[in-house]
Amino acid sequence: MSRFGRAAVIPTARLELRPLLPGHAPEMAEVLSDPALHTFTGGAPLAPAALRARYERLAAGSPDPQVAWCNWVLHAAAERRLVGTVQATVSGPAADRTAEVAWVVGVPWQGRGYATEAARALVGWLTARSVTQVIAHIHPRHVASAAVARAAGLVPTSHRQGGEVRWRAVVAGGGP
Repeated sequence: MSRFGRAAVIPTARLELRPLLPGHAPEMAEVLSDPALHTFTGGAPLAPAALRARYERLAAGSPDPQVAWCNWVLHAAAERRLVGTVQATVSGPAADRTAEVAWVVGVPWQGRGYATEAARALVGWLTARSVTQVIAHIHPRHVASAAVARAAGLVPTSHRQGGEVRWRAVVAGGGP
């Protein structure tokens, strides 16, 4: 998993995906403060201190050497601020490497295509690192997140996990 030990900066047309750091917590607490973000995922917004503790754990990396945690904040150039996050948990042997991905964009910045732009960049980054499949789990009523998944090349499957639909893309020459 050494190729995934650290998330790299990923530039896009309007965003810069920056590796997540504990110092991002104060600004991200504001970005993620709207309870509406938890409609489909449950939970509640975290206070800055709790978010910092979470980011410290994420930045330290997975305790399992066979699993890589790659997390980014989304910096929007036009906004001159952070607007969301994307993440990938990468696991499996090189011949069958899987990335489970997720994204979130703060409510004030939704509807601008930031999640789609970031998800496409993330899938491209993962593909360049020989990930064979990308998976996302999306609530069946979360239309916006399903549109992001589709735009990033994922398709819904018949598999359900925790009430969510598994979306999947086979990439980098992976099997069916």
